[in-house]
Amino acid sequence: MIDLNTATAQDLDSIDGLRGHGFEIVRYREQRGRFTDLRQLDEVPGLAGKTDGVGAHISVEAI
Repeated sequence: MIDLNTATAQDLDSIDGLRGHGFEIVRYREQRGRFTDLRQLDEVPGLAGKTDGVGAHISVEAI
């Protein structure tokens, strides 16, 4: 399981459904702060509606 708040772009690119979007996810996290819910992935440019099924591979860990 990969933590969405600590994963590198390469880690995220290794997940089906996020491949090619790791850089955008990390940039979003750096600009807006930690993710609190997996649904926030839909706010990342290019990912809206494309993240079904990724919850089996990533998590959002509490601080």
